[in-house]
Amino acid sequence: MPEAWAWGILWAALGCAFVVAAALYILAPGRADIAMLAQFYGRHIAHRGLHTPDQGVPENSLPAFKAAVELGFGVELDVHITKDDKLVVFHDDTLLRACGVEGRVEDMTWEELNTLSLFGSEHRIPLLSEVLELISGREPVVVELKRGPRNRELCEKTYGLLKKYRGVFCIESFDPRIVRWFRKNAPAVMRGQLAARPAELKNGAGRLNAFLVGNLLTNFLSRPHFIAYKIGRWPLTLRMCRFLGAFVFTWTSRDYGNEKASDVIIFEHYLPRVKFK
Repeated sequence: MPEAWAWGILWAALGCAFVVAAALYILAPGRADIAMLAQFYGRHIAHRGLHTPDQGVPENSLPAFKAAVELGFGVELDVHITKDDKLVVFHDDTLLRACGVEGRVEDMTWEELNTLSLFGSEHRIPLLSEVLELISGREPVVVELKRGPRNRELCEKTYGLLKKYRGVFCIESFDPRIVRWFRKNAPAVMRGQLAARPAELKNGAGRLNAFLVGNLLTNFLSRPHFIAYKIGRWPLTLRMCRFLGAFVFTWTSRDYGNEKASDVIIFEHYLPRVKFK
């Protein structure tokens, strides 16, 4: 009996060690360039530019990005690909909320999109090239690639433009396949996995994908350098990722008080310090 008891303890210990090793393998981040990480560390990043709550200065507009960089903030922006292969800076999949018309960005040409106004203003949906030209390397840029049926083309064209850009940038996406594309094809680019608690992702991603992404269980595919997680209670898996060396970007802060736990904060609708660390 004592010998059987000892073997039981041994197998239990080996089982626990296997589970821990598997978890560490699945969750481990990629190794990022320290100098690149330092360009983002401790900064407040303006979410979709420095836009106003009433959209008088519209989100993801040239005036919003201009206002942000003039105050020294980095910017976060969203990228879609159009029907005729142009890269536009726009958040939603559909045009209804921002432009008041039916339709999806990917189903329209740049010429068609250029006739629309943002939130009834005089401002138009900008090209990614226009935004990058405006920023001109003055402040860091966080580029979110929006998932869709043409992920590969979106990745290729975005990288093709960004690798010519003479400024600091990183990429992120909710879709781990997009993050994986950059791991395989542009490993030097700093990449991040966007995520939130599974209950908040399931409507757009389905229950299984929401569970996997929300708990960062796709990291072994893409090895993100940072995790961009929605503000709130951190799951154990996010805490483990940070322990393993991942940076944590938090989004979207709308007031002070989120600085302690974050390495980078994506904010909107208030004016924090440019750097908090």
